[in-house]
Amino acid sequence: MKNTAYFLVSASIIILALIYGESLLMPFILGLLFWYLLRGFKQSLDKIPFVKKHFPSWLKTIFSSAIIFGLLVFLVDILAVNINAIALSYEKYQVNVDKVVASINATFNLNLVDTVQAQMGDLDFGVILSNILNSLSDLVSNTFMIIIYSLFILLEESNFQPKLKAIFGDNEQYEDFNSILTKIESSIGEYFRLKALVSLITGFLSYAALLLIGVDSPEFWAFLIFILNFIPTIGSLIGTVFPAIFCLLQFGEVWPCVLVLLIVGVIQLIVGNILEPRLMGSSMNISPLVTILALSLWGAIWGVMGMILSVPITVVMIIICAHFEKTRPVAILLSEKGKVKY
Repeated sequence: MKNTAYFLVSASIIILALIYGESLLMPFILGLLFWYLLRGFKQSLDKIPFVKKHFPSWLKTIFSSAIIFGLLVFLVDILAVNINAIALSYEKYQVNVDKVVASINATFNLNLVDTVQAQMGDLDFGVILSNILNSLSDLVSNTFMIIIYSLFILLEESNFQPKLKAIFGDNEQYEDFNSILTKIESSIGEYFRLKALVSLITGFLSYAALLLIGVDSPEFWAFLIFILNFIPTIGSLIGTVFPAIFCLLQFGEVWPCVLVLLIVGVIQLIVGNILEPRLMGSSMNISPLVTILALSLWGAIWGVMGMILSVPITVVMIIICAHFEKTRPVAILLSEKGKVKY
């Protein structure tokens, strides 16, 4: 009973710290991911014999940082241009709401359309798009802090292993702890590499489909689909519905919306249910129920970013819990089939 009380109090304190410390923790976590991306890029450069032999580590770091930072600036610029274009055209989309409602009323002869029309008439797309722009501005402002954290992590990287050896003293304990870090790095890296590949394929195919249909700002919607695809289970659904609703408002007709739902939906279905399982396999070893619960929990704590990070955080928990005898049952419960290899 006493242990249960301690656990509940500790869990409550941790959750409160995560919620109220989001503004501090989130840039740091994204900084860690940015640092890991830099490390991966540097390791890829080291596979080129000439680069590994003649280029010092600091030069490869500067080159990798410049490439990744340039890519981020390019993406932010594309998003800003496309969102501004949508914001300037929202009045035209607002007018199409009445046209859409009339079309649905004529097609399905629904008596409830008047209520829907009243509700949709109160929908201010300017406010929605303004919120999107504000979110983008927050992302841009946080980018500076993310880069600062990444740079300091890079500076700390060379001293990290000596500090670990000094902390543990015993070589066996050091090797044991270092093996946990290696497994976490390997699992998270594999997850993000494969997920990025799958999301990139989904985004590119969706971009081609939206471009052919004639949807405005297909680059923005393709990038949104790419990002949302990192959210397990519901991300692909949201990534299909958003551009379809926008298509409905843009054209003022039902069939272009249906076309987007069908084509983008089929792309999500094929990539998500055929290609992704073949690439991922059972490497994540997470129960589907645990995935949904983690998605809900981290979504409630950190919003969209929490949803994106829910799977990696759960993987880390499984690896750490599996390594200790007392917490191994927790890892077994979180795993897919009750088998943990860590």
